[in-house]
Amino acid sequence: MPEAIEITNMKKNSNNREYVLKAVNENGKLLEFADDIFHDDREIVLDAVKNNPEALEFASSNLKKDREIVYESVSKLGWTYCYADEKLKDDKDLLISGLEHSGQILYFASPEMRDDKDVILKAIEDKPIIIKYASKRLRNDEDVGIAVMNKNKKCYKFLEPELQNNEKILEIKNAE
Repeated sequence: MPEAIEITNMKKNSNNREYVLKAVNENGKLLEFADDIFHDDREIVLDAVKNNPEALEFASSNLKKDREIVYESVSKLGWTYCYADEKLKDDKDLLISGLEHSGQILYFASPEMRDDKDVILKAIEDKPIIIKYASKRLRNDEDVGIAVMNKNKKCYKFLEPELQNNEKILEIKNAE
């Protein structure tokens, strides 16, 4: 299959800043084919991510530390949280903005965030099974247990044994 004309043109003009800026404003994922120097150009990367949140993948490691750029992506398309620099993985607001779209991203969260009750409750709203990545403490928390069981009874097996024997949890589990 022939290469898309936009990609061919980007490759031909990959070192022309004006061209790259215009191109990523029309199709953010074209950032992939720009010269590496532009993957570290804040204006170009921010514009690319604003056009297409998936463009975060092609940002330099330096710009994956830039909260504004990462937030721009994650708040629109939660799964791009996986590209965020480790330094941002403790940013609760950033994580919550991504959880609005995908509970699955809890998998990429820091241990501190996996031990935050607000974060876990938000994550299980969208993806109850993600409870298995919550801290042991929260997998033994009655409020969390009740919330997850009300979403999906199959999550019972991911609760801590002590909580599995909780009267309220057993009541939900055995309800028809």
